[in-house]
Amino acid sequence: MARGNQRDKAREKNLKEAAGKKGKNTQTGTEFARTKEDQAAIMRAKQAAADAKKGEGAGTKK
Repeated sequence: MARGNQRDKAREKNLKEAAGKKGKNTQTGTEFARTKEDQAAIMRAKQAAADAKKGEGAGTKK
């Protein structure tokens, strides 16, 4: 029975890992909305580029 402090070591390890995990959102409402809109604009641009690329190659397949 050489497991005297195994539980304590595991608890310390889990607390350390939990401290490194991402917490709640720290942005304010306006910052969050601005970030969300910026990301949406990027995705719209990507989608437009993908649609344009898809439109160019549509007539070449058999």
